[in-house]
Amino acid sequence: MSAATRLLTAALVLITVSIAIADSQDPIEKIREAEIREDLFTLAGDAMRGREGGTLDEMQASMWLAERARSAGLQPAGDNGTYFQFFPLERFRVSAGSTVTLAGKTLRLGLDVVVDAPVLATVDAPVIVAAADALAGVDLTDRVLVVRYTAAVPGSGTGQGQSLRAWLRVLQRMVTASPPAAIVALVPDEARDQWSRVAVSFPRGSYALDPDGTSGPRVPTRGMPLIYVRESALGGALAPDARLGASIFTDSFTYPSVNIIAKIPGRDPALAGEHVLFSAHQDHDGERYEVNGDDIWNGADDNATTSVALLAIGRAMAAAPGRRSALFIWHGAEERGLMGSRWYVKHPTVPLPSIAAVLNGDMIGRNDPKTAALLGVLPPHRNSPQLVEMALAANTAVSGFELDHSWDDPKHREGWYYRSDHLPYARNGVPALFFTTLLHADYHTPFDNPDRIDVAKLTKMTRWMYATGRAVAEADTRPALDPAFKLERCQDFTGNYCGGGD
Repeated sequence: MSAATRLLTAALVLITVSIAIADSQDPIEKIREAEIREDLFTLAGDAMRGREGGTLDEMQASMWLAERARSAGLQPAGDNGTYFQFFPLERFRVSAGSTVTLAGKTLRLGLDVVVDAPVLATVDAPVIVAAADALAGVDLTDRVLVVRYTAAVPGSGTGQGQSLRAWLRVLQRMVTASPPAAIVALVPDEARDQWSRVAVSFPRGSYALDPDGTSGPRVPTRGMPLIYVRESALGGALAPDARLGASIFTDSFTYPSVNIIAKIPGRDPALAGEHVLFSAHQDHDGERYEVNGDDIWNGADDNATTSVALLAIGRAMAAAPGRRSALFIWHGAEERGLMGSRWYVKHPTVPLPSIAAVLNGDMIGRNDPKTAALLGVLPPHRNSPQLVEMALAANTAVSGFELDHSWDDPKHREGWYYRSDHLPYARNGVPALFFTTLLHADYHTPFDNPDRIDVAKLTKMTRWMYATGRAVAEADTRPALDPAFKLERCQDFTGNYCGGGD
C-alpha cells in the first residue's frame, strides 16, 4: 500500500472512530486516562496478590473484572449466560509424604530440601562428593552425586554466573554417560537468593491442559531425582560413608482457572453475527520469592495494562456499538502456557469462524512514550494484510507511535510473537495481531508495579486498539487471511509448548 493510500485509509479510520452518539461525544473520548489509572491501581495492587493462575487470587481478580465489565455496559458472553468460562488445569507436584534423608539426617521438604520436578523415585545409595569440573572418568553408577553450587558454568573453565536450576541442568547433561541414582546440589547460604527461587516453585509443581479432552490420565514417571539441599541444614561436611535415602511420590489433582467473556452486540443485523475480539490475560505470577523486601509480583504491565484497556474499550463500544459485535475475553492462566486461549479456541462461546479479527494486547504501558510494537505485521507472521493495514492506519490516525518491527522476526531471540494469547487463534485461522510495548527490566519481577506504568502511553495504546477494532467492526467486508502465513516455532501444542509460563 502506498503512503498516499495509507493516509487516505487513516483518514477513513478517523472518520469511522468519530461516529457520534446521542450526546455528540466521540466514543473514543470514553477512553479516559483517569479511569484507566483507577482500574490499573486496583487490579495490579497488592490486594490482588499478583493474580497467579489456578489460585483463589486469580479468581478474585477475575470476579472483579467481570463486575467492572458489567458496570461498563458489557453483556455476559461466557457459559450458561454468565461472564465465566471455567476450565481445568491439571497439576502434578511432589507429595508432602515424600521423605529425604542425607547422612542419617531427615530433611524437611520445602525448607531443607527441594526436589526439582515431580518424579517417582526410591533411592538408597552411597554418596560421592565431587566438584563440577572434576567429573571426567568418575564412575557414578548406583551412587548419588553431590556437588556444591558455585554459580560457575560446569565444564566451562570460566567464572560466568548461572542460576541454580540452569547449573543443575548442565550438570545433569554432563553425567549422561554414567548416570547416578540421584544428583544433589548443595546450596550454600551465600546463594540464598537462588535457594528462594527453587523453593518457591516447589509447592507449585507443574501444570498441564487437555483442551481436546483426548489425552489419557497423566501417570507419574520414574526417573533420576534432582535434589537441592540447603548446605547449612546438614550441620557439617558429609562423611565418606554418607548415604542418601529418598522415597519420592507425586500428587495429581485439578485446579480451576477461568476466562472472563463479555460482549457488545453489533447494531447491523446483517453483520452482528460476526465478532471483533479484544483479548488480554488477567493472571500473573502471584507471591514469589522476596526481592528487596517485596514478594508480590504484581504484574502491572504484564498484563493488568491490557486488562484495564479492555474495560475502557468496552465503555467506548457500549456508547456506540459497531456494525459487528465486539467480544471481550480476559484469558486465564496465560502464564501457565496460554492455557485460557488454548481452551477457548477448542470451546468457543461463539463460532470460531465468526471471529473477524483478534486484537490481543500484552504489556502495553512501559518504555519510550513515542514507541510501540505490533506483531503479526511482517511475513511469515502476517496472517491478514487487510487487518495489518487497518491497524497501521489507526496508529496514524489516533496514536502516532513509532513502530518497532524487529520483534516480529521469527529469529528474534525472545520469540515474542509466540508468547501471548493471539497465537492459538492465529493457528486456528483467525486474523490476529499482537499489540505491545515490549519487555523491560521489571518483567517478571516484584517491581512491575502500577506506579511504574506510563498511564498516558497506556491510554494511547488503548485508543489504538479501539480504533483498529472500530475499523474492523464498521468495514463492509471482514479482513481476509494470508495464505502464506506460517509459524516457524511451537508446531506441537501437545508437547513442549513455548508460550507464557513461569
